[in-house]
Amino acid sequence: MIAPVKKFPIVALAAFPLVGEAASLSVRAVNPLQVARPAQTLELSAADLSPLGPVDLASVHVKDASGAELLCQAIDNDGDPLRKFDAVIFQADFAPGETKAFTVQKGARQVFKKEQFKAYGRFNRERFDDFVWENDRIAHRTYGQALETWEGEPLSSSTIDIWSKRTPRLVVNDWYMSEDYHADHGEGADFYSAGPSRGCGGSGFWAADRLWVSRNFVGSKVLANGPIRVMFELEYAPFDVNGVSVAETKRVTLDAGRQFDFYQSTWKPYVRPGQSVAFSPAVGLKKVAGETVTDGAGKGWLAKWEPVEKNGGRQGLAMIVVAEGTVKRAEDPLNHLLVTDAAVGNGGNFKASWWAGFCWDKAERFTSAEAWLRHVEEFAQGLAAPIEVQVSPAR
Repeated sequence: MIAPVKKFPIVALAAFPLVGEAASLSVRAVNPLQVARPAQTLELSAADLSPLGPVDLASVHVKDASGAELLCQAIDNDGDPLRKFDAVIFQADFAPGETKAFTVQKGARQVFKKEQFKAYGRFNRERFDDFVWENDRIAHRTYGQALETWEGEPLSSSTIDIWSKRTPRLVVNDWYMSEDYHADHGEGADFYSAGPSRGCGGSGFWAADRLWVSRNFVGSKVLANGPIRVMFELEYAPFDVNGVSVAETKRVTLDAGRQFDFYQSTWKPYVRPGQSVAFSPAVGLKKVAGETVTDGAGKGWLAKWEPVEKNGGRQGLAMIVVAEGTVKRAEDPLNHLLVTDAAVGNGGNFKASWWAGFCWDKAERFTSAEAWLRHVEEFAQGLAAPIEVQVSPAR
């Protein structure tokens, strides 16, 4: 009834472009490094796509040079109340120094099948307010407010927990359903005890020669939920940082095919008139017995190789801090830390960004410390030299 009328102009525009509109766009993407880079996420903004004319970004389609259609996802980066999409992402593998070409067109609105999803996350009230997320490589959870008062095993911690998996299948819903995810039945399990540590990339502030951390998150909002990217925000109640009360919003992004999550935190300090603050955000990896730590702080990263608790395997963890200033090492009884200066944003808020991730040798992608360190080094190089993308109307 009304719906076909609303859709008709979009279909008409796709079939009969208006004067000045491009029927399709050409995308040229270049890998500037002499390093193979699989599963690279390319992002086209609404401005990049504007030559197509008025378009629902969920109706954008991408094809490679052979004409094969690629999986793509419309995303809402700013989380506006209308949930309006403002970019489209897709992925491609790049050989060292390779240039690739893609074609972008309008078409039918994307409808994805379950088997196409390679990234997913959700709030899990039934497990004491966990937030859990995964891609086809790794899985995590972090703890919500209800866990703080659970009589069985209360825990106050803003740690980032690890769930080790050796299947590309999305498993977190099934593992929660069975409630037997501490045993490996062939797909992996939760072997890690993050506790009050920073786990794999949890954050805090370094001040007065100690680490100050928030409690469990108190609110969450999902911004994107597959098939390529899961992205969400966590809200933390104000916590004390050396006499200053600070509230935090943390955005977490995980793309398909990656061992690393991207974290972006914004902290709002509540200061008295005339009071000044100097914040030093810290990101951490939990200390464990038998670990080997490699210090790449001069390049903004730290990596480790360690025994996996309970199953006899090995795992690698790493964190990479995105900072213009100096990245320094620190530690406390529970954590290895990287400390840096925070950028000051509008309204006096502080911001910091970092990557953190892990691997499990039984997933058979990185089976030695050397292989893991090579991946960390190459991933850090890729952050400094992203895939170069040019968009133009197709000829």
